[in-house]
Amino acid sequence: QVQLVESGGGLVQAGGSLRLSCAASGIHFSINHMSWYRQAPGNERELVAVISSGGSTNYADSVRGRFTISRDNLKNTVYLQMDMLKPEDTAVYYCHAQQHGSNRYPEYWGQGTQVTVPS
Repeated sequence: QVQLVESGGGLVQAGGSLRLSCAASGIHFSINHMSWYRQAPGNERELVAVISSGGSTNYADSVRGRFTISRDNLKNTVYLQMDMLKPEDTAVYYCHAQQHGSNRYPEYWGQGTQVTVPS
């Protein structure tokens, strides 16, 4: 059974930092591309950051330079370090996994963790 369990969300003032974690089980973690998505009320879910099985990273323009995605293959965990947070970063953040980043394989989602940055 595949499980992606996010943690680390919360309320933080603008300019502050949070570190999200996503612990994975039931998948061959090291060959999965891992991503963070977010969804704000009334908006579609959007890609925030992705890290490939090889460690390459990519970010949405809105977070580049402020957020950092990383992974620990020994702990089967992916992280999202979020610095210089803004009110527009308020959303539910979801962890996503897909083997080799390919649509030939199923994708998995976590349950989400709320991040709130008051204006």
